[in-house]
Amino acid sequence: MHRALSPALLAGLLLGSPALAASSKDTLVIQASADVPTLDPAIAYDTTSLGLIAQMYDTLLTYEGTSLSRLKPMLATRWAATDGGRRFTFTLRPNVKFHSGAPFTCADAEYTFRRNLVTNSSESSNWFLAESLLGTSRNANDDKTITWARIQKAVQCTNGQLVFTLPKADPAFLSKLVYTGQVIVNRAYSASIGEWDGTEKTWKAWVGKLTPGSALSRKPNGTGPYQLVRADATTHLFTAFSGYWGNPPAIKQVLRQRVAEPATRQQAFLRGDADLIEGSGRAADEAQMRGRPGVSWTDGLPSTQAWAILMNQQIKPGALGSGKLDGKGVPPDFFKDASLRQAFTAAFNYGQYIRDQLKGQGFQRTMLLPETFPGYDPSAPKATYDPKRATELFRKAWGGKVWTSGFTLTAHYRAGSAAQQTALEVLKSSIESINPKFRINVQPKPWSDLLSSDNRGREPLVMMGWSPDYADADNFVYTFYHSKGYYGDWLNWNDATADRLIDQARSTVTPAQRNGLYRQLARRAYTQAPFILIPAEREYRFYRSEVTGWVFNPVLPVAWKDLVKR
Repeated sequence: MHRALSPALLAGLLLGSPALAASSKDTLVIQASADVPTLDPAIAYDTTSLGLIAQMYDTLLTYEGTSLSRLKPMLATRWAATDGGRRFTFTLRPNVKFHSGAPFTCADAEYTFRRNLVTNSSESSNWFLAESLLGTSRNANDDKTITWARIQKAVQCTNGQLVFTLPKADPAFLSKLVYTGQVIVNRAYSASIGEWDGTEKTWKAWVGKLTPGSALSRKPNGTGPYQLVRADATTHLFTAFSGYWGNPPAIKQVLRQRVAEPATRQQAFLRGDADLIEGSGRAADEAQMRGRPGVSWTDGLPSTQAWAILMNQQIKPGALGSGKLDGKGVPPDFFKDASLRQAFTAAFNYGQYIRDQLKGQGFQRTMLLPETFPGYDPSAPKATYDPKRATELFRKAWGGKVWTSGFTLTAHYRAGSAAQQTALEVLKSSIESINPKFRINVQPKPWSDLLSSDNRGREPLVMMGWSPDYADADNFVYTFYHSKGYYGDWLNWNDATADRLIDQARSTVTPAQRNGLYRQLARRAYTQAPFILIPAEREYRFYRSEVTGWVFNPVLPVAWKDLVKR
């Protein structure tokens, strides 16, 4: 193991800049393992890229502090919804400049959202913007009904105000605009470096054509508090933008380094050569970081991920064994029986998983929705580990045939995932102890192979999760519980009541009414048990104690402009 170069030396070597030291009050040093795929907001769809883009650009609006329901102005000073939630009008902030020195105008905002609709591809997050503004998640190459006239109508400047016109009400629309990928770019600058010029004449040539290495990725230009000075494959150097419209950042320089080895990052952090580093998991970080001199630790933060063991209700050939209920396999529709699914949820030892995998830092949710999101119902019933009830349900399932014949099925987990392996082994142990005729074979599988077989409906039992694209309940409930949702479709889960409740919530703009529908959904899902809900982890962060001002919003990157070094 070699000793890491100090950030000061590395900055000087790679960037040709004056030495930067983490000990300086003016400098923040960040180390992480991932590369930076892109700095173009229109195609960024990963946390690493978005975390840097959020420092250089601004959205129209954002969230207040840690809230996911209280909105506050950013590049828009106020907004209003009319026509039953189908028209949104934004008044824009005056006297704002881009890093290039150009003034921010309504034309830039109009161009930004049209560019996102035009260049929308499967690699970007703009599918959910297109879904709101065009009624489809596809681009003009894949959906021939999309025309320039429709794009123009969807977003346009009227008397200096930005106006969005939706084909139907979308209660999640404002949440989508908070997403970092919807930051505002400069039209004239973008065209000058070879990006789309924003005209009808050229739009067709840019449909779905944007790549991570775009000109705007190499030369970003935002209105945000920091601007990029230099970058190479391992290092990005940012400085505070002197023309920023908001309060000037206390920290004037930020050095973001790519450091692959966890031990190297840990050494730099403990020496004080880095202020913030990527961790190595709770067990390792608690042992090596918590309680050490100069280290601040924040625990009990809410998780925005949701995980479940999925029970496929129409299993395709490949993992059926005999394909019969004879103890040597399972029939394709094995999990169609609600009593069987309820038995599986009652047989999972939730407390054991929290102890073994989450080191006691976990809790059960009532539904597959983060508890910080509006719409989550803490009062809904939740499954509990109850071997006696599980036994009764197994005896009832399939008219008693499951209990007398037994079953054998294979459950795969992503190779290398301790969480998935632990969850499936906890389930296996509990179920096999109920009846010796029950057998679950837990086996690893490469991630690409697991995704491929799951997508084809060949996995009987598999653990999968979801992270939010935007902070609205629909992003989770539609994904998991709707028959056309991402996982609902995989599972062959089709419940007319669930679909009706979700469809109603998608078109209801009154929060109280939406939340009431989600309460009904939570109770319906509890009785139908399409999933085994995996306990959520209470998350944590650690950082150098001389850095203060951290605000941990569940869905937004930490804003460097809020930080202060003592």
